[in-house]
Amino acid sequence: MDLPATWFVLLGLLLAGYAVLDGFDLGVGILHPLARNDHERRVFLNAIGPIWDGNEVWLVTFGGALFAAFPEAYATIFSGFYTAFMLLLFALIFRAASIEFRSKLTSPGWRRAWDVGFFASSLLATVLFGVAVGNGMIGIPLNERGVFVGDFFDLLGPYPIMVGLLAVAMFAMHGALYLYLKVPQGELHARIGRWMWHTWGVFLVVYMLTTVYTLIAVPQAVANFERWPWAAAIVVVNVLAIANIPRAVYADRPAEAFLSSCVTILALVALFSMALWPNLVAARNHPEYSLTVYRAASGDKTLGIMLIIALIGMPLVIAYTTLVYWTFRRRVEIGPTSY
Repeated sequence: MDLPATWFVLLGLLLAGYAVLDGFDLGVGILHPLARNDHERRVFLNAIGPIWDGNEVWLVTFGGALFAAFPEAYATIFSGFYTAFMLLLFALIFRAASIEFRSKLTSPGWRRAWDVGFFASSLLATVLFGVAVGNGMIGIPLNERGVFVGDFFDLLGPYPIMVGLLAVAMFAMHGALYLYLKVPQGELHARIGRWMWHTWGVFLVVYMLTTVYTLIAVPQAVANFERWPWAAAIVVVNVLAIANIPRAVYADRPAEAFLSSCVTILALVALFSMALWPNLVAARNHPEYSLTVYRAASGDKTLGIMLIIALIGMPLVIAYTTLVYWTFRRRVEIGPTSY
C-alpha cells in the first residue's frame, strides 16, 4: 500500500468534512448582522448551538493527522503561517466565547458586543481559511530545506485574497441554505429564502472569476487532469451541483439545495487536492523545493499504525456526528435555556 498517498487522501477527507460541517456554522456567523432583532439573532445561534463545537472536531483531527503523518510539512506550514494561525486561533476562540457568553446577560450592550464578535470572528476565520487554500494553490517561497523564507505579507497576494472572498461567498450561501432548513415558518423564514438567491448569485459570480483567475495564475493546477482524465467527472459534478441549487430552491426542495451545496464544497476540496498533488506545500520560487507527500512523510511504520487508529476512530466520529445531527434535526425552538 502507498501509505503517504493514502494519508494524503485521508487528510483530504478530513478537510472536506470540516469544510462541509463547519462551513454552514461560519456562514451563519457571516449572515448574523442581517438579523433584525434579538429574537432573530437567538434563532440563528440556536440553529447551530447543539452542533458547532462537534463540527470543529474535524479541524482538530486534521491538524493532528497532519502533524503525525507529515511532520516536515506541518513544521513548514505552522512556521510560515504563524501570524495567520494565531489570528485564526483567536477568531475560533472568540467565536466560541461569543456563542456561549452572549445570552448570559440581557443587557443590549452586552449582547450587541458579542454579536459583533460572532460576526467578525466568523468572517475572519473564513477569510483566513480561503487565503490558506489560495496560498496552497499558488505556492509559498521556500528554501532548499523546505523552510518558509517570506513574511506575512507574502501570503496576501491577489490570488489568495480572491480565494478568501470565494470562501466567504460559499459559506454564506451554505449558511443561508442551512438556516432555511432550521428556522420556523414565518417572516424570518421567508426573508432567508430571499437570502438564498442573493448568496447563490454572489457565489456564482465569485466562483467564475476565481476559476478564470486560477487558470491564468496557476496553470499547473490542471496538470494532473492530463494524467487522470477521469478527474473531469469531478468538474462536471461540481458544475451540476452549483446549477442544481437554484433549481431546488425554486422547486421548494431546500434539503436538496443544501445537499447540492455540500456536494459543491466536497467537489471543490477534491479539485484542490488534485491540483496540489503530489505536493503538500508547493514552492512558488523554486518548484523543486516543494514538500511532496513522499519527502515530508513519516516512516511507514508510523503511517501504518496511524492508519489502523484512523480506521477505528473515523467511523466513531462519523457515527457520533450522524447521531447528533439526527437528534437535533427539527426546526429551532426558543426556550428558557436556549442561547
